[in-house]
Amino acid sequence: MDKKLLIRGKVILPEGIVDDAVVRCENGRIVAVELFAPRHVSEDLVDCSGSYVSPGFVDIHVHGAAGADYMDGTAGAVRMANRAHARHGTTSLFPTTTTGSFGQLDAMVRSCEEVRDGWSVSDGARIAGIHFYGPYFAEDKVGVHAREGRRNPVREEYEYFLRKEIIRIATCASELPGALDFFDHAREQGCFITCGHSNARWSELEAAFAHGMRHVDHFWCAMSSVSSLRGRFGFPMQAGMEQYVLANKGMSTEVIADGVHLSDDLLRFAYEVIGFERTCLVTDSNRAMDAPPGKYRFGPSEDGTWVFSDGNAVRGADGSLASSMRGMDWMVRTMAGALGRDLHNVVRMASLTPATLAGIADEVGSIAPGKLADIVVLGPELDVRRVYIGAEAAYAA
Repeated sequence: MDKKLLIRGKVILPEGIVDDAVVRCENGRIVAVELFAPRHVSEDLVDCSGSYVSPGFVDIHVHGAAGADYMDGTAGAVRMANRAHARHGTTSLFPTTTTGSFGQLDAMVRSCEEVRDGWSVSDGARIAGIHFYGPYFAEDKVGVHAREGRRNPVREEYEYFLRKEIIRIATCASELPGALDFFDHAREQGCFITCGHSNARWSELEAAFAHGMRHVDHFWCAMSSVSSLRGRFGFPMQAGMEQYVLANKGMSTEVIADGVHLSDDLLRFAYEVIGFERTCLVTDSNRAMDAPPGKYRFGPSEDGTWVFSDGNAVRGADGSLASSMRGMDWMVRTMAGALGRDLHNVVRMASLTPATLAGIADEVGSIAPGKLADIVVLGPELDVRRVYIGAEAAYAA
């Protein structure tokens, strides 16, 4: 069947915004971006003039939503979270592991495979792959993740998981024993390799870079700094992840623009100094997103760390921030508000930049002929009005 979709609005392209254009889609893919003309009125047009027509958002670091965590290890939990993220404009995502046992990690991967393999638009955002994030974190940078599930890289374990083609992003703290072997194996499997929850110094990051590491997670959060490295090495003071990313143009990073983790000044710093091609937006959201204030497990439902949502932020028992409880539309609005300009680049940080980093930009990440018709209609205040995944309606406000 020849399915067509035409959407009129302010079309957000990587290079700028076309004020009045039509995105033409056929059979689930974008075939053209056309300037609006009177002839379009006679076609079956979804008229969103006055609103923005944006590429679907891509989230490479996300733990859950709507009361569900991917580490719950059930297809039901995966679908619950994916539907919630679709309502916030995310059309492709990488469910992200926490620390946990081998069995918990295996159940998470299997449940994501089940949902991906039987996916329909009613399941919410499309699974583009899995981000194998926990459990290989530094002991002093575990954050809210359960310490009992943290460990140094175990070869038999990571070889088992990384051979699964659904795992496309792989994280390890660079200073851990066996980290370089982990990076080598992840590179052989074609993964995008990141350093996360790490207290690594420059020389350890440089070694990791030589073995394929190209990204660090949530900038300024659970990462090494000059002050944290003083605890490891004393004096002279050492350079860490911040300095390494700023100095190495081959490195990328991500920010949580929820208005709680980072000030507007830091968001502007990331945009101006690191840049929109090397910095992506992530939600890092947990099961408290789109759920009422209360007490929740971060990670597996049976033994994840208890965290507490007040409806604005999620914190651990010690008061420290515990990932986020916001969707990608919130991150876009916060980043756009901090900058006050360059909306197309802000949207790029939530779409084309993460898609490029994760190696899926041939299919998603921008409104361009040949790509999947993953489209989000945003109102003038950047609120989500409509979401299409593969040109099929996934959400309407």
